[in-house]
Amino acid sequence: MIDHIRSLLEQHPMIPVNFGALADDANLYDAGLTSFASVQMMLALEEEFDVEFPETMLTRRTFSSLANIADAVSQLTRKAA
Repeated sequence: MIDHIRSLLEQHPMIPVNFGALADDANLYDAGLTSFASVQMMLALEEEFDVEFPETMLTRRTFSSLANIADAVSQLTRKAA
């Protein structure tokens, strides 16, 4: 899942960082992620995985690392199945 997300974010760069070299638990906000970019990221993830993030998941923590994003998307795709 993380590799899929990493690939998606490399195709839609929201921040100027090499996602391939970024650790799974690296803080994306420290790497330059802004609130606007996190919304763009959320929309790209929703489209890619055919899910919708509920309001309870729209937090800074959800989008703070590749690992957290993968966990959230995994939860949403399990619920959709």
